[in-house]
Amino acid sequence: MPLMTSHQRAILLMIIAPTLWSIAGVLTRHLDSAQGFEVTFWRSLFSGLFVGGALLYQQGAARTVATIRHAGGMGVVSGLMWSVMFVCFMVALTRTTVANTLIVLSVSPLLTAFLAWVILKERVAPRTWLAIGAAFVGISWMFVNSMSEVGGKHLVGMMIAGAVPVAAAFNLIAIKRAGHGVDLIPAVLLGSVFSAALMLPVAWPLNTSMHDILILATLGFFQLGLPCMLMVKAMKHLSAPEVSLLALLEVLLGPLWAWLGAGEVPAQETLIGGAVVMAALVFNELAPSGKQGKRESTALQ
Repeated sequence: MPLMTSHQRAILLMIIAPTLWSIAGVLTRHLDSAQGFEVTFWRSLFSGLFVGGALLYQQGAARTVATIRHAGGMGVVSGLMWSVMFVCFMVALTRTTVANTLIVLSVSPLLTAFLAWVILKERVAPRTWLAIGAAFVGISWMFVNSMSEVGGKHLVGMMIAGAVPVAAAFNLIAIKRAGHGVDLIPAVLLGSVFSAALMLPVAWPLNTSMHDILILATLGFFQLGLPCMLMVKAMKHLSAPEVSLLALLEVLLGPLWAWLGAGEVPAQETLIGGAVVMAALVFNELAPSGKQGKRESTALQ
């Protein structure tokens, strides 16, 4: 009897992935001079190197090429969505505050659930809708006092950030639509390549210090490439809304790492809102029981 079911292993992967995503803020606090476009370029470049290297190590050159080809049009679509997320998130942060950006990103589970219902004909459990609503309220409460006025530069930044949850939702739907027979980990590689190629002209000339390059390599390898690969693996055994909800751990953990690693003490609202988000995530995973829970777990495997 296995220690963990496929569904439980997928949940574990989707806890590890946003935990790694969440270290972006605290690591970027320690950059000397690298800014928006340059950060996005180097992070995407190192992500591509990591994912490409992992594929070559696991499959060899010939099989890696075959896997990329087998991903086909759906792989290109997913790669484009990854690229939009990689670019727009960092650009948004140069135009508005972290709080404004994260508030916009928090609509992703709701949009994902809606698209899964419309496109995949996937039934979304009432508990998931409830968890999505509770998580959105919790995130809003976390950042309510630090929200900037929506106008001018901030409005542009929030509009750019709006592309991230849209791309994330469509990406999750694309991965689920591809099914078990298509490996879309190469799409993470394509997204990294697209993003780096797009950012190079606006990031040039590259004046990044070696200190910053080491931090950006860490971001590319362990904050972007690895967790995105883990998410694609987890998607095989989780519903799209479930993945999108668990991804909100990034928003929850980001302020914690900033507190521990950069001395940014969280406000009381952050702690209360974070508790609400955590409760919503735990509720969504533990609510199913008995025959209903077994049917849902079987359906996802």
